[in-house]
Amino acid sequence: MKKLINDPADVVAEAVAGFGAAHADLVVVSHDPTFVRRAEGPTPGRVAIVSGGGSGHEPLHAGFVGYGMLSAAVPGPVFTSPTPDPILAATSAVDGGAGVLYIVKNYTGDVLNFETAADLAEADGITVESVLVDDDVAVKDSLFTAGRRGVAGTVVVEKIAGASAERGDDLATVAALARRAVAATRSMGVALAAGTVPHAGEPGFMLGDDEIEFGVGIHGEPGRERMPLEPVDAIVERLLSAVTDDLGVAAGDRVLLFVNGMGGTPSIELYIAYRRAGELLSEQGVTVARSLVGDYVTSLEMQGLSITVTRLDDELTELWDAPVETAALRRGR
Repeated sequence: MKKLINDPADVVAEAVAGFGAAHADLVVVSHDPTFVRRAEGPTPGRVAIVSGGGSGHEPLHAGFVGYGMLSAAVPGPVFTSPTPDPILAATSAVDGGAGVLYIVKNYTGDVLNFETAADLAEADGITVESVLVDDDVAVKDSLFTAGRRGVAGTVVVEKIAGASAERGDDLATVAALARRAVAATRSMGVALAAGTVPHAGEPGFMLGDDEIEFGVGIHGEPGRERMPLEPVDAIVERLLSAVTDDLGVAAGDRVLLFVNGMGGTPSIELYIAYRRAGELLSEQGVTVARSLVGDYVTSLEMQGLSITVTRLDDELTELWDAPVETAALRRGR
């Protein structure tokens, strides 16, 4: 294993400390327990939004803490859910009296620990709503989930919900819009090579030189099939077909097309994939109204990408376009 780390046991703590130092204009880091919150603190009367999950998917989630997105993010150990205590601490730190929305990726540990934190917060007088993200169409169940996994579509949900909260919507409205975004979003990924978890010291899975994992999860979970490597246009066609068929995209629809890198794929390859995905959608009479390309939900240094499609309406488009200022996404402010 070659990694730019010190002790594997200190990876998350040192990374969070570095993130806080680099972005002190945007965030404040708590180290005991560990969470990241917006630098300006809670705004009285505004809904707060908290998300989190295992580390190793950066910039998700801490990279999306800031104006127009998250109020706080709670990082757990690499590929492991945070426990309820830091989730509760983050909730208390950002509550402005209008309630808190949890955005939770559908992994068993995340679901259970956020549910426990919600119960504890309610006992402390904080109203909490939770929205589950389950956008991965690759498999119904996986090693980590009961039901579909939450993957790159989480970014879309966090952006939509964050813009809703920022404009002053109440908790029920913010939660309803987040659920609309979940319902309108589907994703699927492919891996060429696995990432290596620091404390494990070896890749999460092995592929032959001519193999890919089609439908891979962001923790390296198995996908739909292991198959021979194809040209990227053919891979994109497979991914996009699975996504749009499941979502029911039809001619005349307007969509957000999001090509996400898994951590080890250069931008030049992501844009080749985006080009083909856009062509395919255009051929189907679908308008790509908005786009996003880059590393936003990674799996350490996994080589691969995912494709996310969100069906847009006027309100979701307006919320996607709303100003945002975070370490990983900045626009219009």
